[in-house]
Amino acid sequence: MPQHHTLADFDFALPAELIAQHPAAERSASRLLDGTGALPADRSFRDLPGLLQPGDLLVFNDTRVIKARLLGEKPTGGSVEALVERVLPGHEVWAHLRASKSPRPGTTVRFADAFDAEVLGRTGPDDALFHLRFPADPLLLLARHGHVPLPPYITHDDTAEDESRYQTVFARRPGAVAAPTAALHFDEGVLAALAARGVATAAVTLHVGAGTFQPVRVDNIAEHRMHSEWFEVGAETVAAIAATRAAGGRVVAVGTTTLRALESAARQAGPGRPLAPYTGDTDIFITPGFDFRVVDRLITNFHLPKSTLMMLVSAFSGHAHVMALYRHAIESRYRFFSYGDAMLLEGAPRLPSVATPQGGSVSGPA
Repeated sequence: MPQHHTLADFDFALPAELIAQHPAAERSASRLLDGTGALPADRSFRDLPGLLQPGDLLVFNDTRVIKARLLGEKPTGGSVEALVERVLPGHEVWAHLRASKSPRPGTTVRFADAFDAEVLGRTGPDDALFHLRFPADPLLLLARHGHVPLPPYITHDDTAEDESRYQTVFARRPGAVAAPTAALHFDEGVLAALAARGVATAAVTLHVGAGTFQPVRVDNIAEHRMHSEWFEVGAETVAAIAATRAAGGRVVAVGTTTLRALESAARQAGPGRPLAPYTGDTDIFITPGFDFRVVDRLITNFHLPKSTLMMLVSAFSGHAHVMALYRHAIESRYRFFSYGDAMLLEGAPRLPSVATPQGGSVSGPA
């Protein structure tokens, strides 16, 4: 049966000092809350290989965080802050702009006192994004002049440490403006131990957008409008998942972004049809009652109160179970959010599918 929740069901009191401002000294030195049993178990992330079985498949998000934050000024001298949301063909981008007064189409904005970008107009849901044209390859300009787009709850300016640590060791395809943070805990030692254990790996790409931090402003969560992100699930990963299933192994998603990509591709394939390769956009909104078709286990960080990601993990592992795990994490002083600790979750018994008002749609190919 569909489950009816309000925004308050996903709230909890989090002491500010538990919000991690810096990463652990070593990636795999973070803590891991094992939530796969009836009672929580406190472990180290380096224990992960022993919690998986030979024949299991870990699926990562291989997106690469770009230095998407730019500081600049308008011709009037007013300051502008840009967060590039998506890089388009033809040296164009979509970006969030913060300014005392929004620049009009045709305006030129000077970024980093180094290059000019033309404002072409507004775009996106509710015209929340600005369409800009850069004078050269945006990825090169951002790499040279941009800043690491740290989340709003990290209070320091970006540093060289952030440039290396707010990035996974296997980041490959540039385009994200937020890191797939569950994967930040993996280092070469853990990857080698997983391989020795007989755990296979595969990858998807989902370019995480700034909308991942967008607050839910409606009490009836079914009315929330989800942001859209580009993703790709390739043929090699589809084949790896099919082989894992055939051999009786489990599919373990590393992070909510990986889970969203896999379940979006499954939804696009249609009920009763096998997972197929897919490239496009998704605004899938996963809430309790969602019918998971691909992922058996989830590795994830601890999420913001009342966020869509709290709803996702509650849908995956059961609302009461997840809230109990969060109470334990707070009592045990786990570190929260992007630079914080991780947890391992087992999928709850599957329930009938629930369609969101926007349909949790995927679109493409793109």
